[in-house]
Amino acid sequence: MSPLRPVSGGGGLTWAQLRDVRCAELEGAADGWGRASNRADAARDRIDRQLLAGLTATQEGEAARAAVGRLRALGRNLSYIYTECGLVRTTLNSLAQDLRGTQRQLRDALDEAAGLKLTVRADGSVSYPEAGEDPLTKEKLRGGTASGHAYLPSAPAGFTSPNPLAAKAQAVADRIARALSEAAEIDARYAGTLRRLTAQEGLHVTDAMWTDANADAAAVRALTADYLRDAIPHDATPAERLAWWQGLTAERREEYLAVHPDLIGNLDGIPAPVRDAANRDNLALLMGKLAGAEDDRSRTMLAGLRSIDEQLRAGGHPPMFLLGVGDEGNGRAIVSYGNPDTARNMSAYVPGLGTGLDEAFAENDLKRARDTLLGAAEYDASTASIVWLGYDAPQLSSDDIMGNTDVMFTDNAEAGASAYGDFMAGIAATNEHDDLHLTAMGHSYGSLTVGQAAQREGGIPGVDDIVLVGSPGTGADSADELGVGRAHVYVGAAENDPVTRMPAKGEAQGMGMGALGGASVGAALSGPVGAAVGAAGGATMAYFAQDAQTEESEIWFGTDPAHEDFGARRFRVDEGRRPIMDMGGVDAHSNYFDPGKDVTSADNIARIVVGDYRDVQLDGHRKG
Repeated sequence: MSPLRPVSGGGGLTWAQLRDVRCAELEGAADGWGRASNRADAARDRIDRQLLAGLTATQEGEAARAAVGRLRALGRNLSYIYTECGLVRTTLNSLAQDLRGTQRQLRDALDEAAGLKLTVRADGSVSYPEAGEDPLTKEKLRGGTASGHAYLPSAPAGFTSPNPLAAKAQAVADRIARALSEAAEIDARYAGTLRRLTAQEGLHVTDAMWTDANADAAAVRALTADYLRDAIPHDATPAERLAWWQGLTAERREEYLAVHPDLIGNLDGIPAPVRDAANRDNLALLMGKLAGAEDDRSRTMLAGLRSIDEQLRAGGHPPMFLLGVGDEGNGRAIVSYGNPDTARNMSAYVPGLGTGLDEAFAENDLKRARDTLLGAAEYDASTASIVWLGYDAPQLSSDDIMGNTDVMFTDNAEAGASAYGDFMAGIAATNEHDDLHLTAMGHSYGSLTVGQAAQREGGIPGVDDIVLVGSPGTGADSADELGVGRAHVYVGAAENDPVTRMPAKGEAQGMGMGALGGASVGAALSGPVGAAVGAAGGATMAYFAQDAQTEESEIWFGTDPAHEDFGARRFRVDEGRRPIMDMGGVDAHSNYFDPGKDVTSADNIARIVVGDYRDVQLDGHRKG
């Protein structure tokens, strides 16, 4: 039915049908789908958090491995059921709400017609009786019938009935026509979406089905933009977001988790277990989305997501919480070992150059956070350790060494600093302890990001201590600029770490390093990346520049954090293998968190995380 034609009878929606729609029945059906979704969620949770964890911890052998495989497949199927049933539930609720709005418009028009003693005909036209009088004949003006138009003017051009009820009847008929037109459009939109929400018989979830589920979620999100998404307090503080979430009904929370796990899972201020549940579902949808792509970037991210997913599903101790995940930029992933809402001590580590959402991140950076948790838990079990990849760290490519200049500038760090500060405010808001001990940690270029966050107005919310390891500088001249007091800024700098021995920016340019040299030295900033791009040249230049470096405190980004002029507490670390003489490459830059390679550094970091300052082994500052 064209909205430009008068509403008429036939196969279209009638006003009587719209008037009599029982929106409560749609909501009742939605509740049924919601119960099915919740049951699937509970069963999945039992498999992932109880059965698999217990089985992997107590059983070995082929039978155990086979059982684990079947349980994981079942958990995957239940995740799919949870997602699809949740989408149906929210679609039906949204349909009921939209129809209720147009139904209210129709009923208001019908009430007005009754008050004016107008007759609404079955086809939606409105009849009006004789009224008024002809000024010449003094006879009553004839009645008539007005046909409604959804979008045309109230009366056809060139004709206006002198009957005073004619215009009122036309207005009522137009309102009825608009309500019916809107209802027909709503019906068509929702019918199309509901037809998408189907599954094959004999459910066995494949990557293709998750790709389809991602498309389903996108379709439902488009329908519910005003209903759910626009109500999220994006511009509020984390504390205000927490209050908003706590004020929602259980049903509304379930709808958000089913339809917008991407938004809720990445919203600072939402409790950690909720973010974890949302992000595990978003992780499945993202893997489905990326599995349908064929470009190298998508394949790289998909490999990283699958590795994270395997670790999450493996369960065990310490428990993992997925606090953020996304495919924007170079990818996003925030993982906590231990519950950050209940831990008394918490650290959040920012990785550096070359880090992106890939297998190397899932294996190496997650291990750093886990090693920190295990070390700190020896001194205080109430500890959580987070790895925060919530920004685009500078990247390096062996295909474009001349283009690898991002690491020379603070742009990425400044952008990441704002997001990191918001995240820290969020976990401080949801933590249950009044005396939470919070440590911000940055490695390599990540230390610059932490330093930039600390220098923003108000500093890093809730932070007590700052740990900088393998740092090329923070952009600050003194530890006093980082907002926690110089006694609470700790620095780990291995003597054979080429990054902490880099020459000053001016020196580097004077040595002919410029853009190419800076990028080459930058290539040494991350072990895996440095090896990938053959950064021996950059490491060599940086290493042999150390004689000049010892004569002044300036390095690439401000004062060397390990120098006496900076004023931080330098803690003891292993000096590491020399890049050239010992064929150490950039090993010394990558060992700070690993108790198997630098037990002194790892133990010092653990003690700082729990606030055990007295037993931190300190080292002498660099001088010059």
